[in-house]
Amino acid sequence: MFGRLLPRETSFFDFFERHAAMTVEGAREFLSLASTGANVNAKAKRIKEIEHECDTITHHTVEALHKTFITPIERDDIFRLISKMDDIMDYVEAAAERIALYKLSQMTNDVKDLADVLLRATLELEQGLKLLRNMENTEAISQKCIDINRLENEADSILRTAVARLFDEEQDVRTIIKWKEIYENLENATDRCEDVANIIEGVVLEHA
Repeated sequence: MFGRLLPRETSFFDFFERHAAMTVEGAREFLSLASTGANVNAKAKRIKEIEHECDTITHHTVEALHKTFITPIERDDIFRLISKMDDIMDYVEAAAERIALYKLSQMTNDVKDLADVLLRATLELEQGLKLLRNMENTEAISQKCIDINRLENEADSILRTAVARLFDEEQDVRTIIKWKEIYENLENATDRCEDVANIIEGVVLEHA
């Protein structure tokens, strides 16, 4: 009788994987934008739609968390994981919005490089979250987290070089401000990938 009163089991892993897949799509769309500088408004609009879809998944995850009696991992870990995942697309959308808002059509090599690293980080994250369904995948999950950490370091290095190049080569202060903001949003997105990886590592350690 008591069992009937409990909410049906929610697969939080489904939420994680759907969110990760949408994030990969958003990062891939941004790389396309950064690689060509063509159809900026249309691509920025699509990225905004993806960000909204990610928000919806996050909302459903938190809603389910309040209604679910037994969760596969700690409740706080679920909340932190989906929240940090959501931050990734927030930063990607912010970068795309700025490019459209500032009417930038001539893309830099640095924005392409940052977008490329971000896409690779989201792909590693997606694979790591799929492995999280089975806690016996400890070694493989840990390797994904190490790879994401390496990519975050790569993004940080690109950002430092990109900002230095802006101040060395660009004469227009407004242009410097615009690109610096875009670069930082992309690096912040990669930072959030690392934050998610750290949470995943913590979950794995708790279940070791």
